[in-house]
This record gives sequence, structure tokens and C-alpha cells, in this order.
Amino acid sequence: MDEGRASMTALASAAARAAHLTADGTPKIFTDTVAGPLLGGLADEMIGYHRAQGEHIILAGTRAITTVRARYAEERLAGHAQYVILGAGLDTYGYRAEPGIDVFEVDHPATQEWKKGLLAAAGVEVPERVALVPADFEAEEPFRKLAAAGFDPAKPALVSWLGVSFYLSRDAVAATLGEIGRLAPGTELVMDYALPEGLRDAEGDAYAEIAAQVVGENAEPYRSHFSPEEIDALLKDHGFEVAENVTLERAVPPETWRRADALRPFDYFRLVRAVVAG
Repeated sequence: MDEGRASMTALASAAARAAHLTADGTPKIFTDTVAGPLLGGLADEMIGYHRAQGEHIILAGTRAITTVRARYAEERLAGHAQYVILGAGLDTYGYRAEPGIDVFEVDHPATQEWKKGLLAAAGVEVPERVALVPADFEAEEPFRKLAAAGFDPAKPALVSWLGVSFYLSRDAVAATLGEIGRLAPGTELVMDYALPEGLRDAEGDAYAEIAAQVVGENAEPYRSHFSPEEIDALLKDHGFEVAENVTLERAVPPETWRRADALRPFDYFRLVRAVVAG
């Protein structure tokens, strides 16, 4: 995100999570009650757009991916005392959760200053257990800053890296995985990635074509795509054992998709879960 410029992708993700509560039926995939207030004066317009045009593949698809990946990550928190959110954007876990887990939000300094303003305007306090760790993934090693923020590198953590990898170069993705792979054994990573052309389904191709145009116009273009085999190999090269590499459809229980609204699983983004080997 450029200095002083709001991240449209972070706004769109928060709007999708917030809109899911009213634009979609049941079962609810994920409940985020803080995303709406963070949108401030944009909430009515952005959530209203989902309600009015919610069957459009980009809107429905964004609600599907943002809710599935948030649920998938947060379901892995049991047993962890530290949660590192890389590229946190407008993630709201630290402002919804009960005390007990230390949260470290790592993101671009400009994005974090923008988020602080949104939180303050919404009357949402930053709890003591939440540390905002400023870092530029393309220019520096973000994990060097974690210890100063109270992170204990000797203890396993859950690391989520969602909605970020496809905006980075392959070299930047590999460098960040190398850093995570040096954390304590037992540290668990959940990340999503985008499939290249030829491996997506028809809905994934349609979403990718429109999304590439939208994010490009907002100066936040997709920069990397990986096959499942490439991601698995990259993780293994950096000290991980891959636990699972799944489609949106398989990332949540089957009954999640027994619904009468516009939400459908599509195959463009996938989720992978891996553990730092001992």
C-alpha cells in the first residue's frame, strides 16, 4: 500500500466478511462482527452493494474465499498461545477473541496507521494482547521485528498468511517462507495461493479474469501463481511438513455448501497447512 493510500483489497475483504452476515443465508461460514464497524462511512455503500448485486461472481466469490480462509485459519488456533497474522490488513481476530492468545499483526507501516485510524473512529480499542508490527515484505525481513514486539521465537505459533502471497513476487514468497521455517518446531502455517491458468475450474477462470482487471486498476496487481505441487515443494524446501493442501470446497465441512444462496466453492484460490519440522 502506498503511503497515505487506503488498501482497496483490504477494504473489499472486510466488506465481504461483513456482508456475509446479511447478504447470505445459512449456514454461516464465518461470523465477523467487527469488520462492518471498521468500514465506517463506507459500510452502507459497500455492504449494500453485496446485498443488491450479491450473485455477481466477484462479490459472491470474494465472500466465499474471505470467509472460508478466515474460518480455516482460526480453527487451527487451539493449542497455540501466539498468533502471527502476516499481511493482517483489516483482520479483526484480535478485536473479537477472548483473552488468552497473543496476537501479532504484521503489515506495511502505512496500512497499520490507516487501520489504527479506522479502529479509533469505530471506537474499537487495541487490546494489550495485540501488537502491531510494521514491516514491508518486499524490502525487509518482518520476523526480525517480532521479538521486539513480545513474540517468543522459542515457542510454537500459528502463522496465517492470507490474501497476500499472490500480490508478491515468487522471490518474496520464498523469502518469507524461509523466515517462517526458522521458527520453533511445531509452528503451524496456514496460507492461501492462486492457481495458474490451466489448473482452475471454469468459475475460477471467470473470477480470475475479472479480478485481475480490478486489482490492476487499483494498483495492487496479482504477481504470482503456483500449482499445488510447486507450493508443496517450496514449503518442504524451507523446512515444513505439508499437512494438507485443499480447495475451498474441502476446507470446510461438506454441509457448508448445502445452501440456497449465491455462495459456491470455486477453484482459483487454495489453502495449504504446513508445520515447521522438528
